[in-house]
Amino acid sequence: MHAPTSYSTGFLLALGLLGSCQMSKAPSMPPVSASATRQAVPPVWQSAAYTVYRDSLVQGRYTARARSRTELTSNYQSPANEFQSPQVNFKFSLNGKDNEMQPGQDHVFMALPQAGGTGLETPLIVFGQQYVDRTPVPANTYLAPNTPLKIRLDLRPVLAAFEKQGYYPLYNGQKLYKQDLKHVFVAGNTAPLSWDFDNLINKPQLELKDPDGNGIYETTVVLNAHSDAKTTAGEWKQTLDTSGMPQYSSDYPLLDALYNLALEEAKRAVEPDGTFRTGQEWAGVWTRDISYSIILAQAALQPEVAKTSLLRKVTPDGRIIQDTGTGGAYPCSTDRMIWATAAWEIYKTTGDEAWLRKAYPIIKKSIEDDVPNAYDLQTGLVRGESSFLDWREQTYPKWMQPADIYQSENLGTNVVHFQANQVLALMADKLGHKFVAAMHRLLAENIKKGINQHLWLDGKGYYAQYRYGRNFALVSPKAEALGEALTVLFGATEGSRAQTVMAHTPVMDYGIPCIYPQISGIPPYHNNAVWPFVQSYWGLAAAKTGNEMAFMESLMAVSRPAALFLTNKENFVASNGDFAGTQINSSNMLWSLSGSLALVYKGLFGMDFQTDRLVFQPFVPQALQGTRKLTGFKYRQALLNIEMTGFGQGIRTITLDGQPLADAAVLATLTGPHDIKIELPSTAFAASSLNKVAHHMSPMTPAVRYANGRLAWARVEGATAYQILRNGQFAGRTTEPVFPVPAPQTYTEYQVVAIDAQKAESFASEPLAVEPDKFRSTVEVETAANKSGKAYKGATGPGFVEISKTQNRRLTLRVPVPADGLYAVDFRYANGNGPINTSNKCAIRTLSQGKQQLGTVVLPQRGVEEWSDWGYTNPITVRLSKGTATLTLSFEPANKNMNGEVNQAMLDHLRLTRIQ
Repeated sequence: MHAPTSYSTGFLLALGLLGSCQMSKAPSMPPVSASATRQAVPPVWQSAAYTVYRDSLVQGRYTARARSRTELTSNYQSPANEFQSPQVNFKFSLNGKDNEMQPGQDHVFMALPQAGGTGLETPLIVFGQQYVDRTPVPANTYLAPNTPLKIRLDLRPVLAAFEKQGYYPLYNGQKLYKQDLKHVFVAGNTAPLSWDFDNLINKPQLELKDPDGNGIYETTVVLNAHSDAKTTAGEWKQTLDTSGMPQYSSDYPLLDALYNLALEEAKRAVEPDGTFRTGQEWAGVWTRDISYSIILAQAALQPEVAKTSLLRKVTPDGRIIQDTGTGGAYPCSTDRMIWATAAWEIYKTTGDEAWLRKAYPIIKKSIEDDVPNAYDLQTGLVRGESSFLDWREQTYPKWMQPADIYQSENLGTNVVHFQANQVLALMADKLGHKFVAAMHRLLAENIKKGINQHLWLDGKGYYAQYRYGRNFALVSPKAEALGEALTVLFGATEGSRAQTVMAHTPVMDYGIPCIYPQISGIPPYHNNAVWPFVQSYWGLAAAKTGNEMAFMESLMAVSRPAALFLTNKENFVASNGDFAGTQINSSNMLWSLSGSLALVYKGLFGMDFQTDRLVFQPFVPQALQGTRKLTGFKYRQALLNIEMTGFGQGIRTITLDGQPLADAAVLATLTGPHDIKIELPSTAFAASSLNKVAHHMSPMTPAVRYANGRLAWARVEGATAYQILRNGQFAGRTTEPVFPVPAPQTYTEYQVVAIDAQKAESFASEPLAVEPDKFRSTVEVETAANKSGKAYKGATGPGFVEISKTQNRRLTLRVPVPADGLYAVDFRYANGNGPINTSNKCAIRTLSQGKQQLGTVVLPQRGVEEWSDWGYTNPITVRLSKGTATLTLSFEPANKNMNGEVNQAMLDHLRLTRIQ
């Protein structure tokens, strides 16, 4: 283990971020910014980044202090606008897509001050032709505040191609048709520029315009705008009456004040209609946000609001709503099932039988939809986007289309489905539905087996991020923090893997990042970020496994940002701990504040809500020893006043109203007010460890091409070697950006992984089939139905067929099969019903052969009104015999999407590829 050292000492000092980093050589010394009186007070906890005292927290030149249990002060100011490099990297974007040049190939402009203070202007840059400014930058030269930059684009070659042939060929081989050009944007690395292509549409200042129609597009942006400098409010004083909620006090005023801050924000998060507000900046109810929050603390704290909020996320026909996500939401995203665990948590805290009977059929119907649409019978895993990591470029390689993300099998999402099936089985037990209980226990066990068989990384000691690919899957070896925590908390691990996960998953100085290592060229949000609610789940997993070090770090990693920022922010940058710099953020964030409360209720006091009792399993690190009280805690019909002394794991003595409390369990039948006293053993914890790592970016994903018997790609910065994969399996290793390959005798796909000196891996490159036409054929769908009369461009053959809820609900295709074998079947399609990143109009169909259902075909959105943007669906593998196979594509009841009304796509052809 080692402390992060990703910045020079001088740079850290300049930013004021070094602080206690200097203490790594002399941990007994106080931080340089502490007062003389504080130097005599030993810290409660310290790391290489910050130090925590009983009543304050110090990070470099910044201090947060508890004046009382209801008042905090902080002098924190974000350093985001200081010492910015003048180098501006950017690209142009047509329709909000990364489609100008290959990933890693950017325009570069040096935004250096000009004589006379005039504004800056790029040269006229031709679309698709890289411009690199070679102007030398003097030492200690930074981007000046409020620097206007006019960005100029020559789009005339694109417009000329439109006039000549109707389309412009993009670098990746796709064709952009004239009628599909809706917007021209600029994306980049310096605010207000952003690499978030999917959300450029929401930043009008980044759209280039051509007011005089000459093909020259322009926009002016203000770089390093100090009017946007981020500061905290300076102080927090409790203003809402929270006396009806549980009151907490301890020997640690700072932690007490942070509890009260979270409690007030929890009350503030309730809307007039009785639902939770997701965050200060996020109105409305979001399935995953409220569910994770309810599991953490809100089922116990505000159960009626929790019930109302969950029911708001149910369709009229009784199915859980999947929030908008990649490619039109469900089934590209399937993490809606965390709703089930939240519903069960409410039942455990309240014992409400009416609630149980209401939630049970909703969960059952939703899983019944998921089984045909998302369950992979071969692996036992469930398909769909990473749970809560729903911003695809933040956690997936750029080449992955929405259909690829649907086909991926993610750790966190699978643990969510594992637990949902366990919950449904437990509910079925309660309601006497023995067959349902047995069936869903079996489904849960299959998912658990798949997680441990296909995602466990022996060499790393934690689970892989996900399986991904097209015809041949491989695993991403990145750690995925929420998924790792949930495997432990929900019991999806095998043997001693829970303890191994806690000791080996990478953790940084400011907390556990959502993924590790980070992805190059992607700004902080899920990438290079810590989310306090994820940190809280990690802390609870630490308590469950007896890892004192991991629990203490988690409690501090949640306390630090709340104390400095004076609110429970949604996220912060993992590499520097700052709330500014992430792409989107919010104060008063529901799941962040819920995590803070959960670390008290379920962590320190160890509250384990069961169907018929509340069991105490306290976990108090030695550094936090002392007396703590939790009064006015409502448990069903009882009101508990709890006093706990000492430290440690386990209980020495526990009494209820002065009498020993058997099994440390408060029975659900208890009513009225009662006093509980807990004495902890005050014995040292077993030794524990963490895998502390430095901030690190994995190499860029290679872009591979094939010609004349060899693969080739541009050198990847920082890569020391490249691993070659053939059909998802290791095929070779090289230090040069070329690799000879033999002529294929069977269908063969290659991918390349770049590896750096720290052995960090890039994502695998997009699968590249070598001479695929030898093993592939197509069948025009117009043979099964009349072609559409719509004037969309780019289809092969004589046209395309429209499928919807009313048109061509069933298509039967006769497919010539050249030989017995294993085949991949997919469809070329268009879906212009929405953007790639939001909305809910993913089209879904079922592929069958006779009465046998072969699988679900997913046709995700590809752009707003971009009906000439064609791509392929997920491939379905099937064994076929030589001759003619009759395949049916149909709209079945399980194919209902989240929109309900619009379930539409254009089909061009069926593609048949013999892969074995």
